[in-house]
Amino acid sequence: MTVKPSIDPARLLAEQLDQASPDLLRSMLQTFVNTLLSAEADSVCGAEYGAVSEERVNRRNGYRHRDFDTRAGTLDVAIPKLRQGSYFPEWLLERRKRAEKALTSVVATCYLLGVSTRRMDKLVETLGITGLSKSQVSDMAAELDAHVEEFRTRRLDDAGPFTFVAADALVLKVREGGRVVPVHALVATGVNADGHREILGVHVTSAEDGAGWLGFFRDLVARGLSGVRLVTSDAHAGLTAAIAATLPGAAWQRCRTHYAANLMAVTPKSSWGWVKALLHSVYDQPDAEAVHAQFDRVLDALADKLPAVAEHLENARADICAFTAFPKEIWRQIWSNNPNERLNREIRRRTDVVGIFPNRDAIIRLVGAVLAEQHDEWAEGRRYLGLDVLARSQAIDTDESTDEEVTEPELPALTA
Repeated sequence: MTVKPSIDPARLLAEQLDQASPDLLRSMLQTFVNTLLSAEADSVCGAEYGAVSEERVNRRNGYRHRDFDTRAGTLDVAIPKLRQGSYFPEWLLERRKRAEKALTSVVATCYLLGVSTRRMDKLVETLGITGLSKSQVSDMAAELDAHVEEFRTRRLDDAGPFTFVAADALVLKVREGGRVVPVHALVATGVNADGHREILGVHVTSAEDGAGWLGFFRDLVARGLSGVRLVTSDAHAGLTAAIAATLPGAAWQRCRTHYAANLMAVTPKSSWGWVKALLHSVYDQPDAEAVHAQFDRVLDALADKLPAVAEHLENARADICAFTAFPKEIWRQIWSNNPNERLNREIRRRTDVVGIFPNRDAIIRLVGAVLAEQHDEWAEGRRYLGLDVLARSQAIDTDESTDEEVTEPELPALTA
């Protein structure tokens, strides 16, 4: 479809020259860029703005403004928004600007602190940041830190309840006290009341222990995390204890992928193919009753030949079958941490470039920026779960707490 230009170039140029404005070039460039974006949005919609046409497939819905730095100055670019889907001018602007800026800042910090290697020098040159001064790096880091801190400490009340939550940890390396030590980045995601996924928080701890997870979940609850019906994670003892202590009304689903790895460790190598097939048959059932019936059949099949495997399965039964209390149509989204694997890969793609971080602030800066960008993408994308299935899930009583009181250890205030 051919879109007619909405401005008269000759008339515009004559008007600008008559005014003799000192900002002539910037003003003209901004006008032409916004006109091009508007024309491209009209093409996506199938008709010009405000026109009635049978070929129309979408409608405009206002603008979102972005700063675009050029040699003529900073332009205020008005990106048209659509009622369905989204429009983004990849040819003009870059996505993930904050995350890429964070990566540049971290690599530059490594270089300036004297912890770079030959590989780091090549990265700095590739990113085009050889000319950055210490003050420029400091200003860049301060701007990113403010954004990430606002994202990490935001209130969660308005978006709740968060019916489903998933938690996981990534091991990263940082230089502390003249040596390289591993630290753990704790990340939690959730499904909000609107059915979209959110990044709930990120925290860096020295070890993936009970104190670290408990402090993390206590911070989430203090910021407004509520209405949780199910938490999916691996079976780390400190993590499960923190879930029980801070979210007493929530059930716990042991990630089926992590559990398969745990079961394989107690299964003879020659028998793993058979045992794995039996385990998968449990998840392939059409309803909760069939899942538990198949689980019984699997235990009977293993009892004589592999009693240790059968016992392992029996002990984990309640944990790996918690998903059966919820509607069948969302089982795949809640019975493992696999939906978070893409998020983990994106974090790894950025952190692997750095290798060894110069300090923990650099980890928070880069990982926080990546998570903030992903959070924005999820907010603009399609719903992860439908509102009807969320309402039904919220109505399910998952409180399986006992009379035994869970004591929380005293912890220092949560810090990065």
